[in-house]
Amino acid sequence: MNFLAGQFALPWVWGANSLWLAMLLLCARRVAWRALPAQAVSAWCGACVVLMGFTLAKAGLQPGLSFHLLGATVFTLLAGPWLALLALSLVQAVLVAAELMDPLAIGLNVLLSYVPAVLLTTAVLHWARQRLAPNLFVYVFVNAFLAGAASLLLAAAAGLLALGLAGVYPVDHLLGEVLPFYFLLAWSEAFTSGLVIAILIVYRPQWVATFDDRRYLVN
Repeated sequence: MNFLAGQFALPWVWGANSLWLAMLLLCARRVAWRALPAQAVSAWCGACVVLMGFTLAKAGLQPGLSFHLLGATVFTLLAGPWLALLALSLVQAVLVAAELMDPLAIGLNVLLSYVPAVLLTTAVLHWARQRLAPNLFVYVFVNAFLAGAASLLLAAAAGLLALGLAGVYPVDHLLGEVLPFYFLLAWSEAFTSGLVIAILIVYRPQWVATFDDRRYLVN
C-alpha cells in the first residue's frame, strides 16, 4: 500500500501517527542495544537498503493502491520484531524524506502494512516452536515461506479494510478488482522470504537472530 493522508479523515491520520510514534518508543526501549553484535547491525543496515529497492520497484493501479514486496517476514526472522519494526519504519521515513511518500501518511502505512505482517510472523514463529518439530525444513518453509505469504495477505486485508471503511473505494471494487492481485503477490513474497532466509542460514546463520543451530540442526 501507499496511502495518502487526504484519503482519510484527520483523526485517522493523526491517530495513526501518534500510535506509530508510541510504537517506535516502545521498540527502542525493548531492544538491547549494547548487546547487539556488530555483524547483526551490518546485516540490519544492508537489509534496509535492499528493502528500499523492493519498495521502489512497485506497481500501482490507483492512488493509495500499490503492489510491492513487504520484506517484513525476513526482517522479523533476521532481527526479531522490535528491530524489524524500527527498520521498516526507517525505510518509510527515508522514502518520505526523498519525497516518494506522503509524510502525513507514514503512520497509516506502517501500522496497516508492516505491523500486522510482523505480528503474524512473530506469532507463527512462536507457534512453530511450540507445536512443530525443530528442524531446518520447518524453519524455512513454515516461518519464512508460509508466514511470508500470510503476512502479505494480512497486510493487504488491513489496508483494503481501511480504504473501504474510509469510503475511498467501493468495497466490491476492492474485493473483486484489487484483492486478487495480492494473492498473486503473496507467492512472490513467500518465495523471496524463503529463499533469502535459506541462503542466510546456510552462509551467514549468525545474522539470523531467530535461528539456533542447536535447535534446528542438532537433534
